[in-house]
Amino acid sequence: MRIDYDEMAKTLAALTEGETDPIALMATMACELHHADDRFDWTGFYRNMGDGMLKIGPYQGGHGCLSIPFARGVCGAAARTGAVQLVADVHAFADHIACAASTRSEIVLPVWSGEGALLGVLDIDSDQPAAFDQVDVAGLGALLTQTFAR
Repeated sequence: MRIDYDEMAKTLAALTEGETDPIALMATMACELHHADDRFDWTGFYRNMGDGMLKIGPYQGGHGCLSIPFARGVCGAAARTGAVQLVADVHAFADHIACAASTRSEIVLPVWSGEGALLGVLDIDSDQPAAFDQVDVAGLGALLTQTFAR
C-alpha cells in the first residue's frame, strides 16, 4: 500500500489538534506514517540539539543511530543545508551512515517550526531501491508544515 497524503493530513490534524509539544507531535507522526506505507522500513525523527548535532527522536522500525553530526550522512546534509535529501541508492551516497544494513533508499526532510527554527529532520528509509519520488517530497513536506509550522 502507498500512503494517501490527503487522508494522512486529515488523520494527523485530528490526532494532533491542540498539541504543541514537538516530541509528542513527532511520535504521533512517526507512528502514523510508518504504518501507512509498505515502502517505509524505518520512519523517525532526529532532533536538532544545537552545536551541529542531531539526536534520535521518536521513531518506528529497528534501531537507529543515536547521534548524527550535521557534517555527516543524509540526515546531516538535510540539517546542514535545509534541503530535502532524496537518495535513490544509499550505497551511491558517498557519506551515507549505515544505521541499518537493509536500507536501500532514503528521504530526509528538514522540520521547521512556525518561527523558522530547525527542529530536526524526518528520516524515512526503505529496503527498496529508488522508493521515493517528488510526490513524497511534496506530500511529506506539506504534512510537516501542517504539523510543526502552525
